Amino acid sequence: MLKRISVQQLTIGMHLKEFCGSWMEHPFWRTSFVITDPNDIVSILASSIKEVWIDCSKGLDVPAGVQAVSQSESEAEVDAQLHRATEQVRQVQRVPMDAELAQAVKICAKSKQAVASMFHEARMGKSVDTEAAQHLVQEISDSVSRNPGALISLARLKTADDYTYMHSVAVCALMISLAKQLSMDDTQTHAAGIAGLLHDLGKALIPMTVLNKPGKLTDAEFQIVKNHPLEGYRMLQGGNQVHPVALDVCLHHHEKMDGSGYPDQLKGDAISLFARMGAVCDVYDAITSNRPYKEGWDPAESLRKMAEWTKGHFDPTIFQAFVKSLGIYPVGSLLRLSSGRLGMVVEQSEKSLLTPLVKVFFSIKSNLRIVPEVVDLSLPDCTDKIAGREDPDKWRFPDINELWSGVHGTPW
Repeated sequence: MLKRISVQQLTIGMHLKEFCGSWMEHPFWRTSFVITDPNDIVSILASSIKEVWIDCSKGLDVPAGVQAVSQSESEAEVDAQLHRATEQVRQVQRVPMDAELAQAVKICAKSKQAVASMFHEARMGKSVDTEAAQHLVQEISDSVSRNPGALISLARLKTADDYTYMHSVAVCALMISLAKQLSMDDTQTHAAGIAGLLHDLGKALIPMTVLNKPGKLTDAEFQIVKNHPLEGYRMLQGGNQVHPVALDVCLHHHEKMDGSGYPDQLKGDAISLFARMGAVCDVYDAITSNRPYKEGWDPAESLRKMAEWTKGHFDPTIFQAFVKSLGIYPVGSLLRLSSGRLGMVVEQSEKSLLTPLVKVFFSIKSNLRIVPEVVDLSLPDCTDKIAGREDPDKWRFPDINELWSGVHGTPW
């Protein structure tokens, strides 16, 4: 049986199943193990992780009378939070996904080159020229307006070598999409995009051996990584006419609502609106992307996990707007339908966040691939419904990303 408990309740002999937080917040390589070393508890308490899942069937339970949240109770909480985001969905004029994908591929390729160039200049000690980024952000913004699912989803398909650059592109697109969902004006939306593109510039000074290390970071290495907001802020300060919002988001996108973030331990309203937006967008792209040391989570599963962490981590209002901008089942999510078929979400419906367009391709009943077919769950005569999310790791379909995107590999 799984239970969610406070890190203060951890004891030797418990089986730690999972941290309630992204893997960027702790130095552990494994996330499922029996706690035998007291130093592991010390390390967890020293991190910003507040809660963990334990498996009582594989280790010690909490003492009788000690408060803990069961898996069913947690899922009910998450469902309630995500479904609140389905209310008042703003109608946006969009072009079909397939009409935008080809253009989005070109924009991703161009954006990656531009960000790589900025990082190279930063490593060489040159002042960062952000003027060239202005046009790029406008192109990304135009693509997001036409169809947010295209570029945002494509930017998630990263290799280890281009992760840092494409992460910046993805966060830029996510910030723009979120700004539009929050009804920000064009000036504010552009500022959000610039901030997303530049938020991780400080990682240019992190040695690649640390940035892409496949195993556990040492305490010293973890501290180097945690210094990147301040390093990026310093580099941007020396740049030419850097927008104040970009400076703020670069420095504060790792702050948390409960004050447990870094580098300044800001709390609540002391964190700017744009920095709170940056925190959500940064974490979502990080946990849905493959890294040298961790496979990315399914998009829908990632939103559910983030909903668990909202208390104390993210601004709840910002997070709900973020869910609205992506859909409860974002493009690229693997779903099980009531018909016994598996399918990938290929586009959001304008009618409801709960009824996306799904490309079915596999029959669970016959355990065989079937001819792919796009099912619009929002149509009145559609009898199929979403029965649940599926873990891609369980099925190991080799072409899972190609199924929803039509793109082979990472074409940039």
